[in-house]
Amino acid sequence: MQLLIGLILATLIAYLAYRARSLNRSGAIAATAVGTIVFGLGGLQWAVLLLTFFVTSSALSRMFKKRKQGLDEKFSKGHERDAGQVFGNGGLATAFVLVHALYPESSIGWVGFAAALAAVNADTWATELGVLNPTPPRMITNLGKRVEKGTSGGISLFGTLASLLGAGIIALPAALFTDNWFLFPLISFAGLAGSLFDSLLGATVQAMYYCPADKKETEKHPLHTCGTETVHIRGWMWLDNDWVNFACGVTGVAAALILTYIQ
Repeated sequence: MQLLIGLILATLIAYLAYRARSLNRSGAIAATAVGTIVFGLGGLQWAVLLLTFFVTSSALSRMFKKRKQGLDEKFSKGHERDAGQVFGNGGLATAFVLVHALYPESSIGWVGFAAALAAVNADTWATELGVLNPTPPRMITNLGKRVEKGTSGGISLFGTLASLLGAGIIALPAALFTDNWFLFPLISFAGLAGSLFDSLLGATVQAMYYCPADKKETEKHPLHTCGTETVHIRGWMWLDNDWVNFACGVTGVAAALILTYIQ
């Protein structure tokens, strides 16, 4: 019965997100699958964390559109999330719901779930708010090098603080629901660590392309915003933004579990 209720709720939320153009068709189907598992096997507390991530990240993607005009050409996808983005951001967290279902007496499921969401939320907040910083970011692998806003691997103090805040938004209910306030700094730090690792991958091995027409570096492939075919210039071709987001979550979970173990 709980799984059925989870399916109904997940379908409704995915449909509303699809109508609001926060998800495309494949994204809505993927979100229904993720939501069914989280709502059905996890319950209310797990649903709150997932919805906090989805609502805040979707809202930030739509905010300050005028100030972010011209930056979409750098990112591989638009604001309508597809299945790859849904699973890249929420797949790992969903796996920890299954861990909880199998081992309900263990805290690993909850910590892993919260840390995975905190990491991808931190990365989203850093991306969406970091580009509003009036000062150009610096490359994470060379802090002396200024780069264009939206460049993969670019970081700034403003974006890093936004990242920490995004992680904290997930960490707060994670600690509140369990009455374990050690989780607040732990999940916040883990989320920040995941976001910074995301930037490191973006600066080093993420697949990047070049538009010969606009003469700009971009994540878009095979076609740039202008319609020109992009050329691979660096990184592993299989490592697109969805896999980088997944790695971001893995790093956040690893950091959280290591800190939990050594406390």
